Amino acid sequence: MRYQIRQRIFSLSDSFTIKDEIDEPKFIVKGRVFSLGDKLSLQDLYGNELFYIEQKLFKFLPEYHIYQNGILVAKVKKEFTFFKPKFFIDSQYGAFDMTGDIIGYNFQITRNGIKVATVNKKWFAFSDTYGVEIDDSENQAFLLALVIVIDQVIHDNKHNH
Repeated sequence: MRYQIRQRIFSLSDSFTIKDEIDEPKFIVKGRVFSLGDKLSLQDLYGNELFYIEQKLFKFLPEYHIYQNGILVAKVKKEFTFFKPKFFIDSQYGAFDMTGDIIGYNFQITRNGIKVATVNKKWFAFSDTYGVEIDDSENQAFLLALVIVIDQVIHDNKHNH
């Protein structure tokens, strides 16, 4: 399945819609404005929370926790690397790795060494857009939550330097 994640660059909130390849809304992401650390809710179109993403503060490298129904289902940690961004995911859905290219805009997500998703960043005038392709047999919402974490880490790094 293919998705588009388009986030406005100049926005006071982290709320946006995830659309499929034919531009139909599939998921909603709602962020908390003016909160300490990133806190995002991935919801279906009816407002039911599928996953809750929370940044863990005071870590040397970025770390996020992903919850489902209030239960911690994944920890996402950015690994220390010099050139290519890399994330390690310890989750109830398996052991995932996310590795990006040198500029950090194209990623591959693997589970147990097998590619399950690709992420490609595209630039538009007032938004960051990611094209995401996820294997149909995978948990679509969970993998989209992982992509949201990538965006938050890259977005935070742009504003911290």
